[in-house]
Amino acid sequence: MSKKLFVGNIDWNASEDDLRQAFSPFGDIEDLVILQDHMGRSKGFGFVTFTNADDADKAIEALNGKELKSRELVVNEARPPKPRRDRF
Repeated sequence: MSKKLFVGNIDWNASEDDLRQAFSPFGDIEDLVILQDHMGRSKGFGFVTFTNADDADKAIEALNGKELKSRELVVNEARPPKPRRDRF
């Protein structure tokens, strides 16, 4: 079963390839994205989905607090977004 991870505090200059290099040693990646604003700039966070939940857990343990480029990553299991009152 797949597991989606939240990855925060990503360096502004880090690419999806940089993130893939950091996470791929832990298992097969189903999906990976760094979110961008309307100008195409990184928002500093993204998501990595592993095909295997155990591999995702290993990545959390190994990479949470580890430096990528010049910033320490925050890595944990992604949670569903909370409903926003300003959306209809």
